[in-house]
Amino acid sequence: MSRIGTATVSASTARTVTYQNPVWPHYFADPFVLRVGRTYWAYGTAPADASGTEFPVLRSEDLATWTFVGHALRPRAAARGHNFWAPEVAEKDGRFYLFYSSSPKNNDEHHRIRVAVADSAAGPFEDAGDALMPDAGFSIDAHPFRDPRTGKWYLFFATDYTGEEPFGTGLAVAPLADDLLSVAAPPKVVIRATCDWQVYERQRNYKGRVWEAWHCVEGPFVLERDGKYFCLYSGGAWYSENYGIGFATATDPLGPWVDDLAVHGPTVLKGAPPKVIGPGHNSVVLGPDDRTLFCVYHAWDEGHTARRMCIDPLIWTETGPKCDGPSTEPRTIVL
Repeated sequence: MSRIGTATVSASTARTVTYQNPVWPHYFADPFVLRVGRTYWAYGTAPADASGTEFPVLRSEDLATWTFVGHALRPRAAARGHNFWAPEVAEKDGRFYLFYSSSPKNNDEHHRIRVAVADSAAGPFEDAGDALMPDAGFSIDAHPFRDPRTGKWYLFFATDYTGEEPFGTGLAVAPLADDLLSVAAPPKVVIRATCDWQVYERQRNYKGRVWEAWHCVEGPFVLERDGKYFCLYSGGAWYSENYGIGFATATDPLGPWVDDLAVHGPTVLKGAPPKVIGPGHNSVVLGPDDRTLFCVYHAWDEGHTARRMCIDPLIWTETGPKCDGPSTEPRTIVL
């Protein structure tokens, strides 16, 4: 097993633990952290293990010190596709549902969202058998969201919009069925990318044509606060310095959603080159003190060799959520 992190006890009555980003030294993109009781489970995009099992799983009791547990998705499910991306796990009635995307062909265009099920947060997860939305076109970055006000489940995800400008990848949402294994209604638009910082690539050769400017917002994660919903997202190109996190708001998970602050850039989190490049694709989890929210995100190292998992507090400002980062110095977490 591998571990990283340093635990300390402060001189005051509050127990603390020290972390320093990245909190995991290996490739771990699109990090999602699920809290189950007092234990944290992290799932990420990374190469499969030698047996073909996908998605590395980490465990922590404090968000700072992480232990490698294994890989989540059994090989026979992995054999059905290529390029396994962005795992997120929902817990319902003692079972765990891993949402992810893969492609039946070795290219990006055919990515579809799938779900696998397990009796433990550590897995192993068994694929449920079918893509959730086979006719939805390119679909990635599935985010299952349970509305704390109503108990209803929704699936937020990224998909392509090519019918009208601005062309590119945007966000959508669909209600989930009670079993979390299918969607209950057609998807609705959440937001579409419109700003220059959200341009993925100019003159992109994709889907059989060249697009003058292909925009991108992806990696949705939804929070509810005081009756208002906040959809955090990552915009731009995942491999570039312009990648960062913004947010949209709504009064209902199905919208309408508005993104008034996008014109100001990635207001939640942006890079600090050369040390921190392209932070994004975040999740949010409640800290060990049961009060502090933490933004979990990936970022490139200075050499641009790997995307690694980082954490920093998520704070609320007059204009909305903001990550207190990216940090590279040692910081403490109250336990």
